[in-house]
Amino acid sequence: MSRQKSYKRRSRFCKISAAFLLVLVAAAGYLTFQYQEGVSMADPEEQHKEYEFNGEKNLDKINVLLMGVDERPDEGRSRTDSIMVAQYDPKEGTAKVISVMRDIYTEIPGYKNYKINTAFYLGGPELLRETLKQDFDLDIEYYALIDFTGFEKMVDALAPDGIQIDVEKKMSANIGVSLEPGLQRLNGKELLGYARFRKDAEADFGRVRRQQQVINALKSELLSVNGVAKLPKLIGAAQSYIHTNLQTGELFNIMQSVTLHPPETLETLTIPIENSFSNERYEGVGLALNIDFVKNKEAIHSFLKGDQSKEPVQFSLESEEA
Repeated sequence: MSRQKSYKRRSRFCKISAAFLLVLVAAAGYLTFQYQEGVSMADPEEQHKEYEFNGEKNLDKINVLLMGVDERPDEGRSRTDSIMVAQYDPKEGTAKVISVMRDIYTEIPGYKNYKINTAFYLGGPELLRETLKQDFDLDIEYYALIDFTGFEKMVDALAPDGIQIDVEKKMSANIGVSLEPGLQRLNGKELLGYARFRKDAEADFGRVRRQQQVINALKSELLSVNGVAKLPKLIGAAQSYIHTNLQTGELFNIMQSVTLHPPETLETLTIPIENSFSNERYEGVGLALNIDFVKNKEAIHSFLKGDQSKEPVQFSLESEEA
């Protein structure tokens, strides 16, 4: 009788082990399939494009320089359309984004003074990193660069039914789409147009505000049940659509940490802060932002330490760039 019970226990254990093994194999197969499906979306010629980036490691937090560019084959090198520094603290589970206005007038290391977005044009992500280090003493280890087409593709892969956005007004000028006001779901092309719109009284400051809104909406979608299930596919697609010095394993580790310790909110800061800049016209540059670098550097480091006493400013700047 004892032998029969022992046999039944072993048999039950073997069945449970086999079932668990099957689940693991199925899960691994699903993850591999999703990842390869994402990779298959990529343009093979773009998969290995890399830029120089001598990032400085932060042992406690993950800092990433996010750049959006309008790369067109017939126009050669391009300037950054958006510049952000994202920080994720895995211990505290907090996420912060600093938006740096592209029209800030500054010295580009090794060159003369230009708008800050010219740094990418002159020397890629590394020169932009050096400029941000010089101006604001920011240590940034990683970079991620995406063009307009890549943004559209990644959004559509994450949310085939679109991202929910409350469009505050009619928008159509210079964005490639026509948007009506109201709460609605925007596909990748429409969401890009919404984030780029600037033909109103807020100008570039309004665009930065909408970009922060879009980043927050994408974060919420990514951390949803459907979004988490698509992470392997998104990481696979990122091999082409996002140029970064983050390795695939590092991306998986970061996304795993974010899903296990999701940030409740996405804190944002816009540079320059209120009462720290003026609009000036410079020869060969046009209208640009002359900012108080000391004030803005202090605001950035207070923000990253958790003392956000400065609010983003809404102000009109009629830039000469689209």
